[in-house]
Amino acid sequence: MEKKETISIGELARRAGCKTVTVRYYERLGLVADPKRTPGGHRCYEDTHLQRLTFIIRCRQLGFPLTQVRELLNLSDSGQTACNDVRGIAQRHLREVREKIAELEQLEARLTTLTGQCDAGTTQRCPIIESLSH
Repeated sequence: MEKKETISIGELARRAGCKTVTVRYYERLGLVADPKRTPGGHRCYEDTHLQRLTFIIRCRQLGFPLTQVRELLNLSDSGQTACNDVRGIAQRHLREVREKIAELEQLEARLTTLTGQCDAGTTQRCPIIESLSH
């Protein structure tokens, strides 16, 4: 029987592009399985841990909330990934992203108006402070 290569938590984090606290956090949430341990208590990670952690990190980079990451992992783990289900999760996230963009555009317009009202400090009362106060 061939022995699988194991890596330390530091090496796992380095390969996945995160910090060791991130690995531990995802373990606590149950998103990454607890690894085997050496007799001294050191974690021994395998390639499956790296693949799963990389998947999670890529999801997070795309802004998927942890609830949706968990849904995607569950679909992946089931072995019968229905592309329609995955697509539905991605579409839901896309809608949320678009809503945030719209909110940020409204915020930008408001701040543009406020800063445009300010005449670079030549008046006693700042229009921005006045607007924020009312």
